[in-house]
Amino acid sequence: MQMKWTGVMPATTTAFDQHLNIDHAFVGQHATWLIDHGCTGIVTPGSLGESATLSFDEKLAIWKTVIGAVGERVPVVAAIASLSTAEAVQLAQRAADAGCSGLMVLPPYVYRSDWREMKAHIEAVFRATKLSCMLYNNPVVYGTDFLPEQIKELAAEHENFEAVKESSTDVRRVTWIRELVGDRLAISVGVDDAIVEGIAMGAVGWVAGLVNALPRESVDLFNYAKNGEREKAIALYNWFLPLLRMDTVPKFVQLIKLVQQEVGMGNARVRPPRLELTGAELEEALRVIRGILAANKRG
Repeated sequence: MQMKWTGVMPATTTAFDQHLNIDHAFVGQHATWLIDHGCTGIVTPGSLGESATLSFDEKLAIWKTVIGAVGERVPVVAAIASLSTAEAVQLAQRAADAGCSGLMVLPPYVYRSDWREMKAHIEAVFRATKLSCMLYNNPVVYGTDFLPEQIKELAAEHENFEAVKESSTDVRRVTWIRELVGDRLAISVGVDDAIVEGIAMGAVGWVAGLVNALPRESVDLFNYAKNGEREKAIALYNWFLPLLRMDTVPKFVQLIKLVQQEVGMGNARVRPPRLELTGAELEEALRVIRGILAANKRG
């Protein structure tokens, strides 16, 4: 499957059964549902997919499940996240063997260091396969900030580096990267509540979170913004924003899974150290979610 870093590509949640084992039947069903509603690829398992709680073999099994479900229709992108460069390289190679079309490459998500070390880690993953690669820049969560000049350096040295998921929350980064590399890299927005602004600045993709529960609304919003249908985009964005902002808080996994449960496409189960929301926190989240869904602007 040819890799195209455009459109709405869900960073999917990982469904668990009552024993907190991966529910592979639902994982495949969910991926199919997302693609049926206009999404252009699947990215898994990243932060939203609770990657840190999944074993090496579980990640491989998820890739095989998703490829089996939708791999003939859209690209399946493996999120490569590990504390160890050696394991990240091995994950990338196994993803390629499994049939993934691309890699979303993260820095080591606990160790925070300088450009020399972070570049070496990223380059090792880029070189591990011939797959098209997306660099995931999320300094808010991971503490490593890949600056536009550094991204330009990587682009000059690695032909298979083709895209950036920009999650710094600063939409000026989109224009800055484009100023330095032009159309050499496809830029995707990685925080849900900056998508309209990011597209206005030249982003061509959205690696999205709330899409797990609301794919039609997400695809419509992206297309309205991309096609310059400003009034439609703003109206849908204004309705959607209280939910989209759930993508940028510490308990985003719990919240997005809760929205999935409310729309009947998933459950709220998470693996420890995460715990399901309870008490006043749950009540407030449901108040917001149910209020938004009751005022649905699907059109």
